[in-house]
Amino acid sequence: MNILNDLVLSQSAYSAEIDVPLEKIDIADWLFNLPEAEYQRCCPPDHIAAGATTTDDGRLMSINVEMIGTGLVIQHYVADEATPTYCRMNSISDVFTAAGRTQVNVIWELIAEAIDGGRTRYTNRVTSHPTDVFMSFLKEHGQTFEQAAAARQAASGDHNRRETPLFAASIARKALGKEAGK
Repeated sequence: MNILNDLVLSQSAYSAEIDVPLEKIDIADWLFNLPEAEYQRCCPPDHIAAGATTTDDGRLMSINVEMIGTGLVIQHYVADEATPTYCRMNSISDVFTAAGRTQVNVIWELIAEAIDGGRTRYTNRVTSHPTDVFMSFLKEHGQTFEQAAAARQAASGDHNRRETPLFAASIARKALGKEAGK
């Protein structure tokens, strides 16, 4: 399968501020130890299931099942980078639509930055690229890339806008729980 990195299917980035200092934040720990029920609370009713595993060669992996618009998406996120303040996750994601199954490449970046007053800004950036499988799917169903990109942008952007503040709050709860010795 080829990823068409020169084409962007959708891209969005939203931020939320949290009342936790950056040095207490550990996004990688949060992501790879996220209880499924907590994941579900971060974008109801879209978030269905989540779990953490590894690839055959030992790289960290997060599996997320969610609805993005009308598509059921199975994300197979492999960590390109996983640190307390930055995670770059890369997935060949299966998308199940009313017209059938296809695949897209999704890059998910989770970013924490210090801001004034001992606070942290969390940014959730999601970029999707088509694969050759996706382009064939579009051709087979008589849809243009522009039509698909507009639909994906609307659905993915709305999803990201809703989940970002809930992810930020969850990351803050995890950080404060550590502080309290939980």
